[in-house]
Amino acid sequence: MEENRTRRVVDRLRERGVNAHVAKTGVYRFGVRIALGDGREALWDADGTAGLEAEVTRDGVLVGFVPKIEGSEEFDENQTVDAIVRTDYAAPIATERRAAPAPAAPLPVEGGVFRRFFDGFRYKS
Repeated sequence: MEENRTRRVVDRLRERGVNAHVAKTGVYRFGVRIALGDGREALWDADGTAGLEAEVTRDGVLVGFVPKIEGSEEFDENQTVDAIVRTDYAAPIATERRAAPAPAAPLPVEGGVFRRFFDGFRYKS
């Protein structure tokens, strides 16, 4: 995912109460990291491929995955957020829920007021 798009997706997920973070996985490679709360993390779209998929890890060890979502190459940001929110990580091969769970209390934006300073003013708002 492109860096600014990744930031917007993470911000939208945090608005829904999802513990999402920008993951810098390499030089100009970004993904969305979701802390699942039980020691596992889901790393979405950090491998540079066109489709939306994720790896689920615990302590750096692969414990599950989300297979590529059909048609995700053409997803806009709203569809990407919806797909991530509707994912059920209960099984090693994650599935998609029919309906998104109700939003939780919003989480603060990462970086707060100093966000643009930390990132070198590379993006607007």
